[in-house]
Amino acid sequence: MARTAKKNPVDRFFSVMTAAAAFSVIVLIAGILYVLVSESSLAIGRFGVWRFLSSTDWDPVRQSFGALTNIYGTVLTTVLSLAIAIPLAVGIAIFVTEISPNFLKGPIGAAIELLAAIPSIIYGMWGLFTLSPIMSTYIEPFLKKIFSGVPLIGILFQGTPMGIDILTASVILSIMIIPFTASISRDSFNLTPAVVKESAYAIGATRWEVVKNVVIPYSKLGVFGGVVLSLGRALGETMAVAFVLGNNHRITTSLFDAAATITVTLANEFAEADSDVYLSSLFYLALVLFVLSFITLAVAKFFLLKAERKYSR
Repeated sequence: MARTAKKNPVDRFFSVMTAAAAFSVIVLIAGILYVLVSESSLAIGRFGVWRFLSSTDWDPVRQSFGALTNIYGTVLTTVLSLAIAIPLAVGIAIFVTEISPNFLKGPIGAAIELLAAIPSIIYGMWGLFTLSPIMSTYIEPFLKKIFSGVPLIGILFQGTPMGIDILTASVILSIMIIPFTASISRDSFNLTPAVVKESAYAIGATRWEVVKNVVIPYSKLGVFGGVVLSLGRALGETMAVAFVLGNNHRITTSLFDAAATITVTLANEFAEADSDVYLSSLFYLALVLFVLSFITLAVAKFFLLKAERKYSR
């Protein structure tokens, strides 16, 4: 039977087509990398690698470009958005799977999926015209009043609250990535065997103890996978952040200051590139984002596989 299946033309055609579909992903990634490297070759030759990555210059007039301010803004907004989104997303998943009555599970699940389907430009417009005034009028002055005198933490809340800043951009990003972590966490929690939870309840465990000691440990790999997916979305988000972040090529310690990310710089300045070096530097910046995303997701995948091997034993 096995030899017959191997000689079957339909099976052979099916194998070839699926293999071609799989390898097309590698070809696409290699093609994107090739275009980025070739288009940024002028900037690579002029600025090198270390100088471009460590320089805070971004001056089209003097034709001097560096990526450090953009990398700083990208990493900072991503980390802040994850810090806001992960507890909320996991809390939503716990409520839907363990606490919510049945008649609420459907509407809440649909609302989570709807958040994921909203285009990013809608988030950006809502952030600019609705969230930004709320942040500058109420939330940011309150945070400044509470934390301004606290050592170290107070540095993050210096300056004038304007609403077009790092904090607002991070809040927008967190709202955008909540659906990804929440949906995957919910599905992971639902995979916890009912008999395990019932056994915990039978020996007198409270609902909190069941969630903390049974559901979350059993589903931690799935939750981590959702976080990785959210991380990839946050690193590459453009339009929503462009509306509320500003475009300030400066490293700042205050969350109330405008900043720049790699994606926002590419979106705002690509059409304005009036020289070969300027255009090549933008491609170089895109190459940095490509490599940064690859390294970040590769490291996350490494720890995920390591954890899988550990718990599979």
